[in-house]
Amino acid sequence: MGNTYSVQVRRVYDHRGRGDGTRVLVDRIWPRGMTKEKADLDEWCKQIAPSDELRKWYNHAPERFEEFTRRYQDELTEPARAEVLTHLRHLASRGTLTLLTASKAVDISEATVLAAVLH
Repeated sequence: MGNTYSVQVRRVYDHRGRGDGTRVLVDRIWPRGMTKEKADLDEWCKQIAPSDELRKWYNHAPERFEEFTRRYQDELTEPARAEVLTHLRHLASRGTLTLLTASKAVDISEATVLAAVLH
C-alpha cells in the first residue's frame, strides 16, 4: 500500500460536497460570519496553521507564496505542528480529506501547501 492520499482543498464557505470525506479547517482564526453549523466540518486543527508572524508577513501576496511555502514547511517540522500533520496523514489514509480555508485565494493558501505536503 502506497502513501498516496486523496487530499483536496476547498473554501470553508462552500457547502459540503459529495466527495469531501473528512472536512478539516486548517486556519488559525475562525472564518468571519461562519457558524459551526454552516461550516459543517469534522475538525478544526488550528495548531497546524502558520505562525501569526509568518501569516502577517505573507499577507497572501502572490509574489511571496514561494518563500511562504518554504518557511511554512519549516514550521511544519516543529513538534506541535508535526503531531497534527501526522494526524492529518492518518485521516487521509482512511479516505478523502478536504482541507478547508477561509482564504479567497485558495491556490496560494496554507491549505494548498499542506495538501502538497500530504501528497
